[in-house]
This record gives sequence, structure tokens and C-alpha cells, in this order.
Amino acid sequence: MGTIFFTRHGETECNTKKLVCGARETPLTQKGHEQAITLGNELKAQIEQGKIHIDKILHSPLSRAKMTAQHISEITGIPMEEEPLLIERNFGDFEDHVRDEPAFRDSLKTFALSFGREVGGESNMRTAQRIYNLLDRLTRTEEHKNQVYLLVAHNGLSRAVNSYFYDMTNEEFGNFSVTNCQLVRYDF
Repeated sequence: MGTIFFTRHGETECNTKKLVCGARETPLTQKGHEQAITLGNELKAQIEQGKIHIDKILHSPLSRAKMTAQHISEITGIPMEEEPLLIERNFGDFEDHVRDEPAFRDSLKTFALSFGREVGGESNMRTAQRIYNLLDRLTRTEEHKNQVYLLVAHNGLSRAVNSYFYDMTNEEFGNFSVTNCQLVRYDF
């Protein structure tokens, strides 16, 4: 049986303002750095106790995920590598909007809507396709399927990752969320 761990980056300035950040950069707050360090220490303890094993950290190219991965890597000694497919989705017209806006919340339950193609918005279907392609590679190819990975990415991607392992209604998909530096385990 294989395992994939997933975590969302530490708290960011956009998170504190309750804004949709998407594919643009936003730095970790001091609390975000502390969350990543705490998770790194928790993982180190579990590894030392033989409760878990992680071979590699794959992280989004966005700095908030990279910094989170870096803290974890420095504490645990797990090597890290950038994975371009883990970049947060582009929420197009909704970027920099308040994330509790009804129009945004409703849009998370649609699958073909691209959130404004003219500004590079990415639909749930396209996001899921790239994440499913990555997860297929990690869980099904001989090169990767016996490795345990920690994916350090974003809340927008957490929905696609979760839907890869579990059936979800549109409502469940739209409402699914992972808190900053929450660790989720998926076995396959």
C-alpha cells in the first residue's frame, strides 16, 4: 500500500485578509512560518518514532509553499523538489476578492467555469486534470509508486487531491478545505 501526504502552506497575508490569492505570490506571515516549523517538528517526531516515513517533499513553485516545504525539509532532512503541477489554480476574475463572496463560493461547485479566460482563470476540470495526472504518475508508475511523498501546495488544489481518492458531490467539492499546515494522509 502506498501513501501520499498533503499539506497546505502556512498562513499568508492574503489568508489574514480572507482574500482569494490563487496563482499570485503572497508571503507567509510570522504565524505561517511558525506553523510550518511546528509541522516539521511534528513530522520529525513521527518519523523518529517509526510511525511514518516520507521519501520526498514535492512543493508548488509559489513562495508560500516553497518556504513551508523548506522549513519542513530543514527540520526533517527530507529532500524537497519543486513540482510545477502543484501551483495554485488561477482564480481569474476572483483573485483578490473576499473568499466568502457568494459568487465565488458558488463558482467552486462548478466544473467547466474558467473564472475569466481573459485573465487566465482555470476551471475545476483543468485543475483536477493536472492534479490527477500528477497523482497518477506518483501512485501508478514503477518509478514512483513505492515512494511516499508529502505534497506542499494550496487549498484550491486540496479539493482536487481529495476528489482523486474519494468520491465527492459538487457541494462537497466546493466546501472542502484544508487549514494552513494541516496534514492529510491518503492511502492507495
